[in-house]
This record gives sequence, structure tokens and C-alpha cells, in this order.
Amino acid sequence: MPKIKITTEINAKIELVFDLSRSIELHLISTENTKEKAIAGKTKGLIELGEQVTWQATHLGLRQKFTSKIIEFQPPFLFVDQMQKGIFKSFRLEHHFKVISEEKTLVIDILVYEAPLSFLGKLADFLFLKRYLKDFLTARNKIIKTYAENGKGTAFLKQY
Repeated sequence: MPKIKITTEINAKIELVFDLSRSIELHLISTENTKEKAIAGKTKGLIELGEQVTWQATHLGLRQKFTSKIIEFQPPFLFVDQMQKGIFKSFRLEHHFKVISEEKTLVIDILVYEAPLSFLGKLADFLFLKRYLKDFLTARNKIIKTYAENGKGTAFLKQY
């Protein structure tokens, strides 16, 4: 199965970065270009262990729904979401958080997935899917980094 690993260094405390990473609203901001919406399950706030969210978005020109569940949760060091229902055969995303210093956090996202459609899925993965998913995660982390480093993140989380 393909694996994507993204590392992002963020100049902010680990607790802030962890909470921003599990914010439904910030996820929506980071995915504006795919018109993503949280349509079922946990649709607002900070997602927790055992909770599910169903997203509706347009990816690669296809309107789709994707339900994920938080299956592991070790604040502020790890949470794992796994697809429950969606277009992929399997999709598991680990979000690891490590303290570099008091005001610096390393985020390591590890995505392991299997595309649908057997051979055609493998071909799509080779041609464009892996790059698309990597770019999607990188863009999301860029928004988290921006909010964490510019002070907006602390104010943003006060709504919870």
C-alpha cells in the first residue's frame, strides 16, 4: 500500500498545534478549494476519540463523501483517523506531534491508503493520486502552521 509522510515544523506549543489539527472548522478553512463540508457526525469543534465525521468534497473533479473515525487518541502527541466509508479501499492517517522546544512542534503525518479499482487505482496512484494527496496534506498543514504561528490559532480555539 502506498505511504505518504509529511513533516512540518511549527513555531508554537504542542497543545496548540494538536488542537488546531483536530479542529473541524480549521479543516474546512484549509480545504476551501475542494468545497469541503462536514455533513454528518461531528461537524463542529475539536474531534475526539471514537467520534466520526462525514465530509463532502470535490476531489479530482469527483463529488464524494468520506467518513472517518478517530481510532487512536493520545493528546497532545497522536491521533489517528481511519476511513469508515468512502471511495478508497483503505485510508489511515496518523498525526504525530513531537516537542522540539517549548515553542516549537514537529508534526509528522503518515498516510497509508489503497486506491480503489485494483489495477486502474494503482495506475492512477502512480500518475497523479499520490502527488494530489501529498499536496492536499501539505496545504492543510500550511494553514495549521499559519494559524499557530500568527496568533490567530489561540483566538480561533477560544470559540470552543
